[in-house]
Amino acid sequence: MKQYTVTGMNCAGCAARVEKTVSDIRGVSSCSVNLLTKSMGVEGTASPEVIIRAVREAGFDAALNADNTYNSESEDEIPALRTRLFTSLGFWILLMYISMGPMIWNGALPEFLEENHMATGIIQLLLTVIIMIINKRFFVSGFKSLCHRVPNMDTLVAMGASAAFVYSLFALFAETEVQHGSHELYFESAATILTLITLGKLLEAHSKGKTTGALEGLMKLAPKTAALLKNGEEITVPVEQVAEGDVFVVRPGESIPVDGIVLEGISAVDESSLTGESIPADKVAGSTVSSGTINQSGFIKCEATAVGADTTLSRIIRMVGDAAATKAPIAKVADRVSGVFVPIVIGISALTIIIWFLAGQTAGFALARGISVLVISCPCALGLATPVAIMAGSGVSAKNGILFKTAVSLEEVGRTQIVALDKTGTITQGEPRVTNIIPAEGTSKSELLSIAYNLEKKSEHPLALAICARAEEDGLEAADVKEFRALPGNGLTATLNGSVLTGGSENFISRNAKVSENMKEKAAELSKEGKTPLLFAADGVLCGIIAVADTIKEDSPRAVSELQNMGIRVVMLTGDNERTAKAIGDKAGVDEVIAGVLPDEKETAVADLQKKGKVTMVGDGINDAPALTRADIGIAIGAGADIAIDAADVVLMKSRLSDVPAAIRLSRATLRNIHQNLFWAFIYNVIGIPLAAGAFIALLGWQLNPMFAAAAMSLSSVCVVTNALRLNLFKWKKGN
Repeated sequence: MKQYTVTGMNCAGCAARVEKTVSDIRGVSSCSVNLLTKSMGVEGTASPEVIIRAVREAGFDAALNADNTYNSESEDEIPALRTRLFTSLGFWILLMYISMGPMIWNGALPEFLEENHMATGIIQLLLTVIIMIINKRFFVSGFKSLCHRVPNMDTLVAMGASAAFVYSLFALFAETEVQHGSHELYFESAATILTLITLGKLLEAHSKGKTTGALEGLMKLAPKTAALLKNGEEITVPVEQVAEGDVFVVRPGESIPVDGIVLEGISAVDESSLTGESIPADKVAGSTVSSGTINQSGFIKCEATAVGADTTLSRIIRMVGDAAATKAPIAKVADRVSGVFVPIVIGISALTIIIWFLAGQTAGFALARGISVLVISCPCALGLATPVAIMAGSGVSAKNGILFKTAVSLEEVGRTQIVALDKTGTITQGEPRVTNIIPAEGTSKSELLSIAYNLEKKSEHPLALAICARAEEDGLEAADVKEFRALPGNGLTATLNGSVLTGGSENFISRNAKVSENMKEKAAELSKEGKTPLLFAADGVLCGIIAVADTIKEDSPRAVSELQNMGIRVVMLTGDNERTAKAIGDKAGVDEVIAGVLPDEKETAVADLQKKGKVTMVGDGINDAPALTRADIGIAIGAGADIAIDAADVVLMKSRLSDVPAAIRLSRATLRNIHQNLFWAFIYNVIGIPLAAGAFIALLGWQLNPMFAAAAMSLSSVCVVTNALRLNLFKWKKGN
């Protein structure tokens, strides 16, 4: 997907126009415009030049955004809006004093103005013109959009303020109006509309800046320079000049510039910015480090393994940015309404003026109702309802190590009915570990482990690696054995100081040493628990049993329980045998175990589960990729294979299963937030427009002044954005 920055959009109608224009280009397969980030994501074969030209012909501007960076509301819009607002307020206060003073302060105007209605009117005219010039952006954007036949929110504001100004100008110089005083002038309405809308824009920009804060925060993590070692000398270069294979150094307190592997040094690295994990991760030679994380304690020398757009930080920013650039299915209804909203409002406004005029009301009264309709209507609330919630949800999730690749995935995860879990690396640790050490009579645990370590040290089998890791943890040292032989499917043999050592399955050891019934029973019990019992003997005498198993992750049972409490059925898929799978499934507490499935059979199993409901597949390996793609939503464990991450819709950076229910709960919270926003936006306009048009005057006597209509419109968008910000308060741990 190519990313573009689009400028000139002011409301949902603008975004809908840009989206339709680009979607109609030959070679464009999909287009999604985000009003919040002023971004556009385009897929297809159409060239950027063609796309940019089409956007410009539609009355907007666009530029290719190769770096996936976004304009910050706080940095770009807020200072200018603040200046416009305070300048406008100064002249507006003076205008209100001149126009409303006689009514409020009972003739507090200077004596020469009290009886000179023409002078008072001209001063109001001049002050209003100044305020209109200060806020000329509404008129330039509004009438430019109208000329391009894509009227937007600025068009409504510009038309409302212009109508009030032109009518007042006519009334001021009409002889009959001058004779009857200035009470029919609407200069203050025009000025108040512009000032209040600017206030609303400022509040909205502040709120929108907070919803994009997570993405901006991630982008600011990217270091600007790196300290490279070249020919034995340390030189500082821009991070863009770092290449794969370069050696760089990082001192305590400095940011790690690119992804790499530690060559020398020991340190603790704060990775909370990427994973949300508050406890620093220990790093030694061979450990991996990521761009944007902070080296806390030691001096380390590293080799660059991923630079530029390939770093972990860049990939996270790209995923969050892509999620912002895509649209959730629920947004389509609002988009269809937004696309025709402004023209319909203009039509309603014109019809309102005509009806009231024909009903015998004065031109001023009819015009006030029409202006109120124009300025109370808020297409922005409709257009922002979905993207602000999506941006807030995806931003807060990224800060906590959960990455939603698209807005669709953020919406759909919450609709999960069945979760299919891969076993190895998802429910379990993904690597064998020693779980039991059972020495035979006359042998100590340490002696048994030492014999096993000596024998397994030369083996590369995963079970042997588990025994070696345990022995090294206990501080044991391996002796150099002779005549080492590996017998596939059976076990190992070797000699040490004249003694013959053997290790392997029960059947193999039984041919070389006597295994008591008690030991056979213990081996059988271990097998039933899903563990692999390895027997060891020396000179034909059994030394004991060491059981090895892929142990279950500490948080797996709790995660499964949380999913079940949410009404979700949990199924475990694995290629392991039925007995091992059943043992792990029982410990995890899953509802169903499907064992002995090959990679392509996992995909078939997911397809079968989809007949019973929406399926989310969670996995980490290459063999999970087909199933992740087949499922309604694929969730990849972040520490897993790149192909699994690429195939998934959601990535868990912390590689822990407990983030799966958290992701589902966040999705549901985001969906609720979107529904609330859309309800408010629709109800606001459904009630506000008839109220402004005067539909309730005869029934309830309710009449809406254009100035109050402008205030209501300003607050509507602020309410929608503020509601989305509540997602920042999302509780990640259930029950907190």
